[in-house]
Amino acid sequence: MAATPQSKAIDGAAPAVGLKGEISDFKRRRIREEACHLFFRNGYEGATIDAIAQRLDVTKPFIYSYYKNKSVLLFEICQLGISRSLKAMDQAILEEKPPMETLKSLLERVLRIIMDYQEYIVVYVREEKNLDPALARQIREMRNLFDHRLAELLEKGNASGEFAVSDPVMTATTVGGMMTWVSLWYSPRGKWTEHEVVSHVMWTIESVVRGHPDSRAGASMKEGMS
Repeated sequence: MAATPQSKAIDGAAPAVGLKGEISDFKRRRIREEACHLFFRNGYEGATIDAIAQRLDVTKPFIYSYYKNKSVLLFEICQLGISRSLKAMDQAILEEKPPMETLKSLLERVLRIIMDYQEYIVVYVREEKNLDPALARQIREMRNLFDHRLAELLEKGNASGEFAVSDPVMTATTVGGMMTWVSLWYSPRGKWTEHEVVSHVMWTIESVVRGHPDSRAGASMKEGMS
């Protein structure tokens, strides 16, 4: 996303985002939101720039003044989940807790992101294949970075004796897939509450990284969320 203009700091205060930049960001976000709704409902190929413009009651040139084409719109939608997940990774690591506590903090944050931005994640899973090759490569690099950093956390847990993971890289990829899959079946109006889903997925992942599916292993994680 293009950088927004900033005003100069006054009396040592942090620079404020200019009004023009705020308005521009708001318009881009609204376009992205409506595009995501249409991609989610009709599929990428079934949604047109005309349809997005109609939902927003604007013209096609207005859309193109913020997004070069539909593929760039798809790219920003696809990167939202992974960029927020990488930020969640940073936040969890900065807490400087033992590996298991760091993992629990990370998992809860990412699962909340997946459920809060469910349509974005589903569109990413379904429509990544429609990205331009260069944009698809950027998304893969971001996803690989998340998996790599998660693998490093698992290796740290192995070294401390908290985890028993034979292949940290493969396990990190599996854990990421387990969380992403939640977006495809979770429903706010479904059988399980958000809390129950987060708790169960975290318990399942804890069982995996501990190296045994012991039901007692997940108790501490569930208690930590109650």
